[in-house]
Amino acid sequence: MKKIGLDLTKAACFLGEGAVKAFEPKVKEAQLSMENGTCPGNDYLGWLHLPTSISEAFLDEIQAVADSLREKCEVVVVAGIGGSYLGARAVIEALSNSFAWLQHPTPNTQHPTPVILFAGNNIGEDYLFELTEYLKTKRFGVINISKSGTTTETALTFRLLKKQCEQQRGKDEAREVIVAVTDAEKGAARTCADKEGYKSFVIPGNVGGRFSVLTPVGLLPVACAGFDIKALVKGAQDMEKQCGKDVPFEENIAAQYAAARNALYQSGKKIEIMVNYQPKLHFIAEWWKQLYGESEGKDGKAIFPASCDFTTDLHSMGQWIQDGERSIFETVISIEQPENRVDFPFDEENLDGLNFLAGKRVDEVNKMAELGTQLAHVDGGVPNILITMPQLNEYYLGQLIYFFELGCGISGNLLGVNPFNQPGVEAYKKNMFALLNKPGYEAESKAILERLKG
Repeated sequence: MKKIGLDLTKAACFLGEGAVKAFEPKVKEAQLSMENGTCPGNDYLGWLHLPTSISEAFLDEIQAVADSLREKCEVVVVAGIGGSYLGARAVIEALSNSFAWLQHPTPNTQHPTPVILFAGNNIGEDYLFELTEYLKTKRFGVINISKSGTTTETALTFRLLKKQCEQQRGKDEAREVIVAVTDAEKGAARTCADKEGYKSFVIPGNVGGRFSVLTPVGLLPVACAGFDIKALVKGAQDMEKQCGKDVPFEENIAAQYAAARNALYQSGKKIEIMVNYQPKLHFIAEWWKQLYGESEGKDGKAIFPASCDFTTDLHSMGQWIQDGERSIFETVISIEQPENRVDFPFDEENLDGLNFLAGKRVDEVNKMAELGTQLAHVDGGVPNILITMPQLNEYYLGQLIYFFELGCGISGNLLGVNPFNQPGVEAYKKNMFALLNKPGYEAESKAILERLKG
């Protein structure tokens, strides 16, 4: 079986000779500190060997619940925010038909494929109104993903969906199509699941949300969408082994990626742009942005994670990337072999002047756009890291997910921060609760009102 590849050639040329290799001792130390549990945030290292700890029986249990939802629902709504939905959405949208949202459920009498929708990730009133209106004529179920059950966006959405599902299907039937993915023992979502008798799965207490895609948080929605969670996990398992603590630096692509991005950061490159030439990877970049932004953005440090979809964004951001401030580098994900084939047609009139492309695969045109852009950006002073995926399927996505997770853990430790907490996320919540007069926030509310007056 092939594996994803990493090419640092067009990034290392912007650094001094041996600059990436010079990080090897620090990278080794950082990875060993995670293995030994001595790094900051060591109580959230459950993801590190998660892939190889997943049993086939556990995956079968997840698949059975997914099959039940697929049989009973036209629509499954995944309620979650941040790490509680981005990983699942990234995998589902990467593997789905680009126009699946226009399609009706697959007419498979045993396990039809429902429409998968995502909610609980914003407080948009129009969005929630339109969602609940759409669901009025649908047999829908809900996967409620929340460790606490009190995250505002998700809790608000789940309350609406729970009530609507019960009204449309009755409490007994609703109980069969609402699944909780939450804490093992505590929290509002756990209390609700136990009280109502929902089927539930546990979010491991030692796995943070942004590292949870290979737990039921990601696996259950992916299975509901009809994709092979065993292949996804197998890819992650193989990458875990390929990047183990005893693997030499020259063969450990997660270690090399962490070293390269930190070397570039120290050289003044403060922004990393995740680039794809396959629009299905858009939400892979969204998941990656949370993974690295929330893990590293602390103590006034860290690379800012951004993303672009090429060639589309070359017509909007291309000028800035080519000629703007040289504080950026690009990490490009390239798919070697697309799933489908489209050949460019010949046209007798040739008004657009494109007959020179006749007979070529569209992917060949895309690959030349990719190569041409890389050369132009490198000439323009933008280092390029290249990640190659043999195909876009569950197995290689599993590899990619674990590669980025391990690279993130190593990179955060190299940076000298705790990669596994997110103290800054709580700041806006405190202000929001005070402004909404939530009980227990009276002092904060008074202080904010004084600030607004002044």
